[in-house]
Amino acid sequence: MDRIGDLASKKAAVIFTKSSCFMCHSIKALFYDIGASPEIHELDQDPKGKEMEWALRSLGCNPCVPAVFIGGKYVGSSKDIISLQVDGSLKQMLIDAKAIWF
Repeated sequence: MDRIGDLASKKAAVIFTKSSCFMCHSIKALFYDIGASPEIHELDQDPKGKEMEWALRSLGCNPCVPAVFIGGKYVGSSKDIISLQVDGSLKQMLIDAKAIWF
C-alpha cells in the first residue's frame, strides 16, 4: 500500500496499468492527446505487480486497472476518467495538478 502511495505522489499524473488491457491503452492515449505525460506503471511487468494489484483493490479500485491518480489522489478507473473527460473537468484537474500547462 505504501508503494502505491509513494509512486502515485511522485508525478502529477500516474496510471497503473497492464500491458494487455485495452482500456488501459485507451486511457493512456487520452492523456497523451490532452497533452499530459503520465507516469505509467505496468503491473504485469513489475516484480511486485501482484502486490500492487492487491493494494489497488484494497483502495477500492475495481477493476484494479487502469487506476488513475492525479495530484497524488486516486481519481478512478476508465469509466470515471471518461466521465471526467465528457463533462470537461479532466483537463482542468490536470492543469491544477500541473500535469499540463495552458
